[in-house]
Amino acid sequence: MACFGLTIVRHGETRYNKDKILQGQGVDEPLSDTGFRQADAAGVFLRNVKFTHIFSSDLLRAKQQGFSILPANTLLPLLQEYLISETAATIIGKNKFCKDLEIKYDARLRERKYGVAEGRPLTDLKAMAKAAGEQCPSFTPSGGETLNEVRGRARDFFEFLCQLAVEAGQKEQKMHNAASNSLGTSEVQSIFPWTNHGSEAELSSDNGGASKLLDANILVVSHGAYMRNWIGYFVSDLNCTLPATLTKSQLSSVSPNTGVSHFTIKLDNENILKPEINCVCLNQDSHLVDVSAECVAPKVF
Repeated sequence: MACFGLTIVRHGETRYNKDKILQGQGVDEPLSDTGFRQADAAGVFLRNVKFTHIFSSDLLRAKQQGFSILPANTLLPLLQEYLISETAATIIGKNKFCKDLEIKYDARLRERKYGVAEGRPLTDLKAMAKAAGEQCPSFTPSGGETLNEVRGRARDFFEFLCQLAVEAGQKEQKMHNAASNSLGTSEVQSIFPWTNHGSEAELSSDNGGASKLLDANILVVSHGAYMRNWIGYFVSDLNCTLPATLTKSQLSSVSPNTGVSHFTIKLDNENILKPEINCVCLNQDSHLVDVSAECVAPKVF
């Protein structure tokens, strides 16, 4: 049985987040000053967690670059391979164990596409939904993605992560003597801030509660509406176990900027499409208390 940790973080605040303007995929704002401070705080919060992989959305607000002299309209098509995920890079830059970890970009982690509503205030989307006789979160503007389409992207990416964890576990098994120190030993302890324990205790086997090393510990940086749909897929389709104190309102809310959610996942190698998922924390924002009064972003869909 393979097992891995999954930490999902929303990117830092942008000016459009603060002003309640929909960005989607067609409108792409860089992080605001508050967004950079949030990313810094998230990095401090996660500094003792040893990640083995990191993935980020490939949109600009999850990325920054150092070639500002180029025309804006050439930025994304010409420099995709050189761009760095600012939120993700800040988190890794403050980490004790994985400062040199490669950030991999994946289009499946992009925000939900809002079509004609992109670049317009959230109030416009609500008006469109009302005119169509629909609830705003489930309404699809012309040219936008349906919730099922977003969920399909999330499902495809998660199944990719599951396969990655299985392959990592098989590799560890073949090289377990050499790799025994790679994921949280007494020599290099990986401490999770939401549990105050190391990765050895993160998942237990069926053998009398004995602890099992994580085969992978994955960090993902993405977007609010996308993350809500991904977590909805975990709960409705994969029967994810939730914290007892979690309310229905909290479950349906969009994460604040740089909010942290963490899951532990056990996989049956014979059928990795039926994982056992446990939500350890959802939209954790305790690290933002001292950042700024602005850091709790509006609940933009």
